[in-house]
Amino acid sequence: MDSLSYKTKFISHKQVKRDWLLIDATNLELGRLASRIAFLLRGKHKPFFTPHVNCGDKVVVVNAEKVKLSGSKFYKKTYLTHSGYPGGQKARTPQQIASKEPERLIYEAVRGMLPKNRLGRAMFKNLKVYKGDNHPHAAQNPQVFVPLIK
Repeated sequence: MDSLSYKTKFISHKQVKRDWLLIDATNLELGRLASRIAFLLRGKHKPFFTPHVNCGDKVVVVNAEKVKLSGSKFYKKTYLTHSGYPGGQKARTPQQIASKEPERLIYEAVRGMLPKNRLGRAMFKNLKVYKGDNHPHAAQNPQVFVPLIK
């Protein structure tokens, strides 16, 4: 048995080939969509996945305002932020966030599913979310990606 054929191969950031993927968020549940996007941003769907390298694809999400939350989460779930000053804590529901900036719901859900370090922040920069059908990345020819989630 040749032990050299069983070596684990790691790739460097120079060897990574990134694809552009387009996801339509119409009528998809937020958590399931976010977990699939985080999976793509990390690059876990590729055969040469390396945990310490940003080897994921670039993901463009359109129709962010049409994403749905199950149950009564749209009205009862709270997102907390703090300004750093005494009494600076604010709580907002997804309904309040979606009325002003619906992209923020997807951004926050995906950010929570990525690593909490430099690498996770670099992966997060590969996510672009837009409300409506239009996006400025047509020149990159993004492939339409249909997540297998119901």
